[in-house]
Amino acid sequence: MTGTRGLGARWRRRRPLRTRLALAASAAVTVVALGVCAAAFAIIRYQLVRQLELNLAQTSIQLTQHTRNWGPTVSDASCKFQAVTCVQIVSADPSKDPRGGYRVLPVGAATRAVAAGRQTPYYSTLTVAGQPVLMYTTHRPGRHEALQVALRSDTVERGVRHAAWALSAVGAIGILLAAALGYWVSRTGLAPVARLTATAERIAATRDPRHRIALPAGPPGREDEVTRLATTFNTMLGALEQSVTAQRRLVADASHELRTPLTALRTNAELLARADRLTDAQRDRAAAALGRQLREVTTLVNDLIELARDEEPQPLVEQVRPAALLEHAVGAARGHWPEIAFTAAVDPAAAEVAVPGVPARLTRLLTNLLDNAAKFSPPGGPVDTELTVAPDALELTVRDHGPGIAAEDLPHVFDRFYRAESARALPGSGLGLAMARQIARAHGADLTAERAPGGGALFRLRMPTPRP
Repeated sequence: MTGTRGLGARWRRRRPLRTRLALAASAAVTVVALGVCAAAFAIIRYQLVRQLELNLAQTSIQLTQHTRNWGPTVSDASCKFQAVTCVQIVSADPSKDPRGGYRVLPVGAATRAVAAGRQTPYYSTLTVAGQPVLMYTTHRPGRHEALQVALRSDTVERGVRHAAWALSAVGAIGILLAAALGYWVSRTGLAPVARLTATAERIAATRDPRHRIALPAGPPGREDEVTRLATTFNTMLGALEQSVTAQRRLVADASHELRTPLTALRTNAELLARADRLTDAQRDRAAAALGRQLREVTTLVNDLIELARDEEPQPLVEQVRPAALLEHAVGAARGHWPEIAFTAAVDPAAAEVAVPGVPARLTRLLTNLLDNAAKFSPPGGPVDTELTVAPDALELTVRDHGPGIAAEDLPHVFDRFYRAESARALPGSGLGLAMARQIARAHGADLTAERAPGGGALFRLRMPTPRP
């Protein structure tokens, strides 16, 4: 059995799917066709033989009436002619058999038993004068005698042979048709799979995910499984194209953003290399600029590394209270932005609510939102934060009272390296909000931006709470 399974597995590996599907469909139709032909042959044969048997039974009933006064007789060979019956009457007592007569139809113990009423009527096949004959033996009512009626059966056998030849021809045509249908089914059914394979091979060869599989036109919601597979594959290609585009954009934007600080670092490093030609004040300014630029480059590189990570490390996930994180982040922001008035309003119902997350990453999210709000707030202006309980979620809002977000900038505030016209002169790399949204999505939260009523920008963070 193991060797048979191994041969079957090797055969499946060596045969393409289209060939296997065609053979499977052809085999299924062939089995059905042969089964139908076999069933039809059995039914035709049964009906022909049954019709002959009924004919003999009816003839025996008629002869019983006509031969009511007859005694035991011998038959002749008239049943060798078509449609002519042989009739023979047999007594249960062998001593009453007629003398000198030749019995064409055989008489045995079963015949005597039927004559005596000890056995039910029966049919039997025999040969008379070289011709096949079907004989019916039945009991004569009121007598210890049996009536034997025989009729040629070669017409039935001929009809059975003709039916066999006809059904064989039909079966052969059915097999050929099954092969043609199997080939057609394999080509038609696997056409979308062939297009999918060709598209995948083309993408693998060109490394271009912009290719798509052509989908057949049809009413929505009534697609077959292969069409849904092609649709899913197109969706996957779209996601892959977006991912590749985002990766290329990230590399291009990172190289662009790093070019300026690296150039400044090289300039200050070369300047400090000639420190003997500089005054003490010049040397101190160059060293301070070098340190500041190193911190900016380090922060930018760390932000890029954080953005390149799509999910949070699961071993660091724990139950955290956003209210405590907000209090800590607001306290740190007050020390970093002493000229900004930060306020924190926490709903008592939200103070003890805990959600799963990485504390350091959620703190980074809050810090980025607060730094962004402080950067756009006027000196002495307030930054308002509020944590409330919403249905199945905690909702945190951070609002500043600065110039707000322009309508054309609103769809792009969370893009990497995106900076509005009004923010080009402000410090930063344009990665803070992009990182905040990525952290929010990694925690299953939703971070949105909108224009606050009365001016300023409003950021809204919705964190789902676990159900009890």
